[in-house]
Amino acid sequence: MTTPQQFRSTDRRIDLDWVRILAFGLLIFYHVGMLYVSWGFHIKSAHRLTWLEPVMLFLNPWRLSLLFLVSGVATRFMLDKSNLAALARARSARLLLPLIFGMLVIVPPQSYLQIVESLGYPAGFLEFYTTHYFAFGAQFCPNPCIVLPTWNHLWFVVYLWVYTVALIGVLALWPAGADWLGRKLAAVLAGPWLLIVPCLLFVAWRVVLFPAFPSTHALFGDWYNHADHATAFLTGFLLAKQEGIWRELESRRWVALVVAAGCFSAFILVRAGLFAPSLAPKWFAASAYGCYQWLAIAAVLGFARRHLTADSAGRRYLTDAIFPYYIVHQTAIIVIAHQLQGSGLSAGIEASIVIVGTALTCVVTYEVVRRIAWLRPLFGLRTAPRTVARMEQHQPA
Repeated sequence: MTTPQQFRSTDRRIDLDWVRILAFGLLIFYHVGMLYVSWGFHIKSAHRLTWLEPVMLFLNPWRLSLLFLVSGVATRFMLDKSNLAALARARSARLLLPLIFGMLVIVPPQSYLQIVESLGYPAGFLEFYTTHYFAFGAQFCPNPCIVLPTWNHLWFVVYLWVYTVALIGVLALWPAGADWLGRKLAAVLAGPWLLIVPCLLFVAWRVVLFPAFPSTHALFGDWYNHADHATAFLTGFLLAKQEGIWRELESRRWVALVVAAGCFSAFILVRAGLFAPSLAPKWFAASAYGCYQWLAIAAVLGFARRHLTADSAGRRYLTDAIFPYYIVHQTAIIVIAHQLQGSGLSAGIEASIVIVGTALTCVVTYEVVRRIAWLRPLFGLRTAPRTVARMEQHQPA
């Protein structure tokens, strides 16, 4: 078992690498699931799997906030190795180039197939791309009325870049802020408050902001998501070097897991109409959701710190591969699912083909991209592959 001293003696958080890899990896399964549930998605399967919605709700409250928190930790350690200007350049190159490339090349087939399936759009992709995709406004209204061009699933990249640049601006005015605020926050979260105070914040965002600002991922006006994700990002950034907090997360992992399970159960029961508390049901459900969100994150981080500390060739490979996987996975899902429309396959066989096909697309894309220097930055990779020594010194992105 890895000791706290071992964590301090190395410059790499293997546990957070694995958390990032697994959280991004869940996106393939989550977005395949979006084909089969009642929630809106770019295209839909002919099959509906009602049992799948509670499974996806188990992941939905915390998976993205967890990624923002890990990105905050990575940003803090990157800052130790560079000045603010260098950090801004590195983050911009790592995030904006893939974003622009993705919006120009990777994402357009998603929008095209959405219009084909929603409206029976008769023209080919090239006409759609040249006539509609660069309209810089709403197209095909009133339904589905999509704003083009779009970043679709790459919204995470946009938000992460905005939060990083905003943080750099604050630190330029207050260079000592990172360490001072980190120590103060660690003191506030000492003991059981580590599981309580963040819950209160996430509950507040869910109760106050979510009803007025539902999720859009459109950047402007998306205030609930900004409060939620920026809170996670800043929490990771400020607590990255507070070793006592990470020990607390590990020691309280079982408490976090058990209470998270109770909060999730309460949320599902209210949502399904099987439990009507004396408080307003919507307030109760929102509170259970917010508490579950943080407690699930705390449990994941605690168990990862205890159990996901072993390095391997697989970890080293996937640490670089996972971002290109993320960039291409949703387009692969939508293209493959569209090709299977009308095939008459059962939901299980259809979903299996989509999952395997998407995974193969991700692997092949990365294997090609990592060998071509000019393609690497377009998929979030450094221009030249890192040496093993340099890889061991770099924090998870």
